[in-house]
Amino acid sequence: MTDFLARAEALAPRIAASSDEIERERRLPQALVDALHAARLYRMLLPRSLGGGEIELPDFMRVIETVATADASTAWCLAQNNVASIVAAWLPPDAAREIFGSDDAVVAWGPGPARADIVPGGYRVSGSWAFASGSRQATWLGAHLPVFDGGKPVCDASGAPVERTVLFPAGAAPLRDIWHVVGLRGTGSDAYEVKDLFVPEKFSCIRDVPEGKHEAGPLYDMTTHLLFACGFAAVALGIARGLVDALVALLAEKTPRGYRGKLRDSAATQTDLAIAEARLRAARMYLYGTAEEAWHAVGRDRGFAMAQRMAIRLAATHVIAEAAAVADAAYHAAGATAIFEGGAFERRFRDMHALAQQVQARRTHYETVGRYLLGFSDADLQFL
Repeated sequence: MTDFLARAEALAPRIAASSDEIERERRLPQALVDALHAARLYRMLLPRSLGGGEIELPDFMRVIETVATADASTAWCLAQNNVASIVAAWLPPDAAREIFGSDDAVVAWGPGPARADIVPGGYRVSGSWAFASGSRQATWLGAHLPVFDGGKPVCDASGAPVERTVLFPAGAAPLRDIWHVVGLRGTGSDAYEVKDLFVPEKFSCIRDVPEGKHEAGPLYDMTTHLLFACGFAAVALGIARGLVDALVALLAEKTPRGYRGKLRDSAATQTDLAIAEARLRAARMYLYGTAEEAWHAVGRDRGFAMAQRMAIRLAATHVIAEAAAVADAAYHAAGATAIFEGGAFERRFRDMHALAQQVQARRTHYETVGRYLLGFSDADLQFL
């Protein structure tokens, strides 16, 4: 057990006790954020050179899964903001220290239309972004955007447009409250916008490439997209585990209308519960087995080969789908008990289906892996 996992397990009851407030306020309460910082759970993937944990991928996933069993929104924010912190590996060291030097440092970002125009000393940035999970706790915001020079797109040697990641203090971009959603309400995944904001060169980089990387650890040989995939699949496992555990507790007590005994005595219920447990355990072993294999391969080969990329993409996509199916089974098995707000089922059910709508759960990822298995060229493959 890593120290981070032990801290997450110790905090889990407090996180669970905060879930109603998280849901109501649509963001993590400051007292809980302070506790997460005190446990250093926002610094798990940050390089050790900056005081981070730089922990192994499977250990990170176990922490996220543990937190998700208590509250999905908290786990989602931790996954998103931790993965964002690996940008530190590509930033100039002095800029990385300025951004992540404070113990309460959090970077949040999201997708959106934008551009960066080259100007003396840096970039003039304009754009708008949404889905910035954890933005209400963020000290810095980020953006990924194409670069223009003299009004023309900048392209690399292959002719592809150049995209850079830029970072700026959170105060430079006031947040817009747009996060009125069916599930994962507490992530505060709001929107922000800037116009003609000057960003110094040192607060920008091209991430997820070997060139310009300042950290040697195997964690930074992996891609941001696939770290997100692993983290969010772990969130899905935690939500499903919470639902199955809640179902077991309910079955021991509930006698439905028209039944002579408790639900636990029903052969059909026993069978359905066992099948759900088997599917969840199988999905979990598949995800962690794939992550362990990829992690050892990256450490051994000092590179993130296509085979590992595709294995993680397939595992994460499939595990999210399986976790959602298990969640549905647990929800329906609970009967009318499951529909009440504030209970053990209703919020987790909504959270799971909000997660399953996210980019990492797209069914088109199966197509990408299928194309790889059939020998299509790398240029024909999508990694989102």
